[in-house]
Amino acid sequence: MKFCYITFRSVTFSQKGEGILRRAGIPGSVQRTPRWMEEQGCGYSLRIRQTDAPKAVALLRQAGVPYRKIYLQRETGALEEMDL
Repeated sequence: MKFCYITFRSVTFSQKGEGILRRAGIPGSVQRTPRWMEEQGCGYSLRIRQTDAPKAVALLRQAGVPYRKIYLQRETGALEEMDL
Protein backbone atom coordinates (compact mmCIF):
# COMPACT_ATOMS: atom_id res chain seq x y z
CA MET A 1 0.00 0.00 0.00
CA LYS A 2 1.32 3.44 -0.92
CA PHE A 3 1.07 6.40 1.41
CA CYS A 4 1.03 10.17 1.05
CA TYR A 5 2.13 12.81 3.50
CA ILE A 6 0.28 16.12 3.63
CA THR A 7 2.50 18.65 5.36
CA PHE A 8 1.39 21.49 7.62
CA ARG A 9 3.13 24.43 9.23
CA SER A 10 1.73 23.68 12.69
CA VAL A 11 0.45 20.83 14.82
CA THR A 12 -2.85 22.71 15.20
CA PHE A 13 -3.56 22.64 11.46
CA SER A 14 -2.47 19.02 11.15
CA GLN A 15 -4.78 17.97 14.00
CA LYS A 16 -7.67 19.96 12.55
CA GLY A 17 -7.06 18.28 9.19
CA GLU A 18 -6.94 14.86 10.84
CA GLY A 19 -10.34 15.47 12.45
CA ILE A 20 -11.94 16.60 9.18
CA LEU A 21 -10.61 13.58 7.32
CA ARG A 22 -11.57 11.16 10.09
CA ARG A 23 -15.18 12.43 10.06
CA ALA A 24 -15.20 11.79 6.29
CA GLY A 25 -14.00 8.21 6.80
CA ILE A 26 -10.38 8.81 5.76
CA PRO A 27 -7.96 7.35 8.31
CA GLY A 28 -4.70 9.18 8.94
CA SER A 29 -2.10 9.87 11.59
CA VAL A 30 -0.31 13.06 12.58
CA GLN A 31 3.46 12.84 12.93
CA ARG A 32 6.55 15.01 12.95
CA THR A 33 7.99 15.40 9.50
CA PRO A 34 11.52 14.31 8.60
CA ARG A 35 14.23 16.91 9.20
CA TRP A 36 14.65 17.80 5.51
CA MET A 37 10.95 18.66 5.32
CA GLU A 38 11.18 20.82 8.44
CA GLU A 39 13.80 22.95 6.69
CA GLN A 40 11.11 23.87 4.18
CA GLY A 41 8.81 25.07 6.96
CA CYS A 42 6.77 21.90 7.37
CA GLY A 43 6.83 20.75 11.00
CA TYR A 44 3.99 18.21 10.98
CA SER A 45 2.42 15.90 8.47
CA LEU A 46 -0.65 13.75 8.10
CA ARG A 47 -0.01 10.27 6.71
CA ILE A 48 -2.85 8.91 4.57
CA ARG A 49 -3.33 6.25 1.88
CA GLN A 50 -2.46 7.44 -1.61
CA THR A 51 -5.90 6.47 -2.87
CA ASP A 52 -7.46 8.91 -0.37
CA ALA A 53 -5.27 11.86 -1.35
CA PRO A 54 -7.52 13.59 -3.94
CA LYS A 55 -10.57 13.47 -1.67
CA ALA A 56 -8.51 14.51 1.37
CA VAL A 57 -7.09 17.56 -0.41
CA ALA A 58 -10.57 18.58 -1.58
CA LEU A 59 -11.92 18.31 1.98
CA LEU A 60 -9.04 20.33 3.43
CA ARG A 61 -9.51 23.06 0.82
CA GLN A 62 -13.27 23.13 1.41
CA ALA A 63 -12.72 23.49 5.16
CA GLY A 64 -10.06 26.18 4.70
CA VAL A 65 -7.31 24.18 6.43
CA PRO A 66 -3.97 25.42 5.04
CA TYR A 67 -1.51 22.70 4.11
CA ARG A 68 1.94 23.11 2.60
CA LYS A 69 2.79 20.24 0.24
CA ILE A 70 1.86 16.65 -0.54
CA TYR A 71 4.44 13.89 -0.87
CA LEU A 72 4.04 10.36 -2.24
CA GLN A 73 6.09 7.64 -0.59
CA ARG A 74 7.66 5.38 -3.21
CA GLU A 75 8.36 1.66 -2.72
CA THR A 76 12.00 2.56 -2.07
CA GLY A 77 10.93 4.77 0.83
CA ALA A 78 11.84 7.96 -1.02
CA LEU A 79 9.32 10.81 -0.99
CA GLU A 80 8.31 12.66 -4.13
CA GLU A 81 6.29 15.89 -4.21
CA MET A 82 2.84 15.55 -5.79
CA ASP A 83 0.50 18.04 -7.44
CA LEU A 84 -3.20 17.68 -6.74
